[in-house]
Order: sequence, then structure tokens, then C-alpha cells
Amino acid sequence: MNAVLKPGAERTTAQWQAADAAHYLHPFTDFKALANKGSRVMVRADNIYLWDSDGHKILDAMSGLWCVNVGYGQKALIDAATKQMTELPFYNSFFQTATPPAIELAELLAEVSPTQFKHVFFSGSGSEGNDTVVRMVRRYWDVLGQPERSVIISRHNAYHGSTVAGASLGGMSGMHAQGGLPIPGITHVEQPFWFECGQGMTRDAFGLKAAAALETRILEIGADKVAAFIGEPVQGAGGVIVPPDTYWPEIQRICDKYGVLLVSDEVICGFGRTGHWFGCERFGFRPDLMTFAKGVTSGYVPLGGVMVGERIAKVLIEQGGEFNHGYTYSGHPVACAVAIANIRLLQQGDVVRRVHDELGPYLAQQFALLAEHPLVGEVQTCGLMGAVQLVQDKSRLKVFAPEHEVGMLCRGHCFASGLIMRAVGDRMIVAPPLVITRAQIDEMMALIRRCLDLTLADVTHRGWV
Repeated sequence: MNAVLKPGAERTTAQWQAADAAHYLHPFTDFKALANKGSRVMVRADNIYLWDSDGHKILDAMSGLWCVNVGYGQKALIDAATKQMTELPFYNSFFQTATPPAIELAELLAEVSPTQFKHVFFSGSGSEGNDTVVRMVRRYWDVLGQPERSVIISRHNAYHGSTVAGASLGGMSGMHAQGGLPIPGITHVEQPFWFECGQGMTRDAFGLKAAAALETRILEIGADKVAAFIGEPVQGAGGVIVPPDTYWPEIQRICDKYGVLLVSDEVICGFGRTGHWFGCERFGFRPDLMTFAKGVTSGYVPLGGVMVGERIAKVLIEQGGEFNHGYTYSGHPVACAVAIANIRLLQQGDVVRRVHDELGPYLAQQFALLAEHPLVGEVQTCGLMGAVQLVQDKSRLKVFAPEHEVGMLCRGHCFASGLIMRAVGDRMIVAPPLVITRAQIDEMMALIRRCLDLTLADVTHRGWV
């Protein structure tokens, strides 16, 4: 607490920023730069909008951090948390103990997941969920008497969290440069990013080529050493990279051929984001494990986990032996109660179908119109996710020099215009709440066009186009 202020006293933005700089270390942040600039302080939210400490209204086109699927201020979720906190605010899942919300949520997750999933292991986040994946796939092969099958294959530019194991699974070079990552036993192959890696090929041909990199790596390592392949159905933090339709069926074929476990990281794609309950259903593959978090509670309370397919669950249950892994907050009763309310809200509001049939196609239609803009080299959408690739030369799809940081320039215009739109390099992305309306999509698109025009004026003035 700021010593100058009494408890509960109102603070000015400058006072909040000073306290923030003095005490709060933010994730993925240059601490010195932020302290000099001052953080943006969010104080209120409703539906798809946020308000900062200066009273500015902002359209949240990123659903917080890909997570506020049902929007802000949903009373059903707030009431569920309040009721559970009153009855049983916490108990752990150790010592052969369970709580009703954890059991009920496990049942409900089995109901909405693909049919091969009947069991769940809870964590506190997606990062912890992917740590669990590493432990579980290695335990599975160990129980089967094949402990040498320990290598996990992922992809360049993938994001699987920020713990040591999660960051190792991810393929972000900036993360690997800090802390001696990746840890042993994890390797990476080409990502299915047509704009960067596949120009000159059809998208379908490129999808097969990108998938073939997995088979090549399996053969290099030796199939008897490979435990699993992990991937996001759509690479979210990598830039909303929607793979060609040929990609995932071929990945499935390769994993089946060599007996490799297939892991779908559904932390971003799960719970309706793609217009299906899970992204693997959109792309037609059948994973053995699914990591989830974010949308399971719409971000109201932290919760994550791993859906465990029967191929794995059968071995771990029937073979016996302790799985030496878990978290204090595995199956936290308040988080589980909120998740139940959240999933029921998605079901009762027919939200996933509306994303599939109405809102996703409308977003795709509106994003397609952005392709005419002089700065736009490619647009992609999948359900309620969208990406706009900024380019210097539209005719040749030539990108800007990295040092120009045009994406960050555009993001600055977005914030100044009352829009949260994320920049991944020079790829501008959105993932709005699933409860957004067509009228609100129109509002968002008008803001995006405005920011593209302002960015074009900037880069033209600077002589970059």
C-alpha cells in the first residue's frame, strides 16, 4: 500500500503507476522501460469493454489474454465463486481426497470433450498443464517398459507456457535464449506458416510439406525414442497462424504410423474459440492428450488441466503405481465451481454453435475486406480469431525491416483509439469474447481500419513505403 494514502482511498493514475513501478514485476516486460513509461491501469470491465484509470473506454478484442470467452461481468460465474467460497473455499486433492466441484467438473469436461476423453488431471494454468504433459507421457512409456521413449517434438514459434518445461516445449527463440532452454529431450520442427515458409507453393501442398518435417525428425531420432508430438491447433501467441487443411490429418497419420502420442494444446483454442468445443475437432485430428486453461473459467479464476485419453488413462490406472506429480491447487473447489458455471453458460447460450454458424463466418467476411488495404499482405481467421499481416510491398508480399517495429506502431494507434489488438511482430491479431455481437464486430472493424490508416500514414511519412 502506498504509505501516503489511507486504505481504500482513491489513487490517481500517476499514484498507481508509481506504486506499480516500485513493487510489481510484470510478465514478459522490460522492467526499466515500463517504469519509465508507466503502466496502463485497468479498473473496470463489462461485456467486451474495459475502462482504465483515466476513464477511457476500450474494446477488448483480445478477451483479456485469449480467455474471457463469456465476456466480463457474468453474474452466474460471480455467484458460483461466492457460493463456493462460503461453503468450502479450499481443500486439496492430495491424500485420496476430492471435493464435489472437482468431481462434477471432471464429469462435465468428459461430456463436452471428444469421446476418447473420460479423465482429467487438474492444474492451475496452461503452463502447469503442459508440465503435466511432459511428466505424464514419460510416465506412460515408462509403465509400458519403454522408458527410452522420452523425446517430445514440438514446433518453432509454438507457445506452450512459460515454466521451464512449458517454455522448452514452446519454440520461441527469445524465451530459449534466457535460462538455458530448451531442457534435454525436447526438439522442434518447422511450423505450418504459409506466409513465412510456403510462398510459391499452394497452401495444401505446403501443409503436407510442413507435416512431413515431423516424420523426418522421428526417423532422425528413432521412432523408439520419440514419446509425443505437441501442437496448438492454431498457433495463437505465434500470430494466429491457421494451418492448411492438409496439415493436421497428415500429422495424425504420421503419429499413428510410428505409435507417437499426439498432444493438442487447447489452452487458446478450447471452449468455443474455433467454433467447436476444441480446436482438434475443427481440424479433424484425434489427440491422446489435450491441455486446457483460459476459456475453461473465462479467466475469472485460474484453472488448467489435461484431458487424458483412454489409451493413456487405461495404462496408468490398470498398471497401478503412484504418479509422483501434482499441485496444491489441482482441482481447486472455487475454480472448479466457476468453470462449471462457465461451461453451463456456454451450453445454455448455444455460444459455440453461434461462433461456428454466425459470428465466425461474419468475422471472416469482414476480415477479408481488410485484404484490400495497402498495408495488408494476408488475412486469416478461424472462428473468433483473426490475423492481419502488415507488409511493406503488397505486390511482392515483402515485409518491413524488423527494426521498424511497424506492428508496435500499429498497436500504439490501437490503444490510443480505444482498441486492444495484439502485435506479434508485424502480424496484428484479435480474439474477441465469444459473446460479441455483429454490431460490436462492426465497431471493432471500424477501429481496426482506422488504426491501419493511421499506421499507413506513419510509415509513409517515415519513408518506409
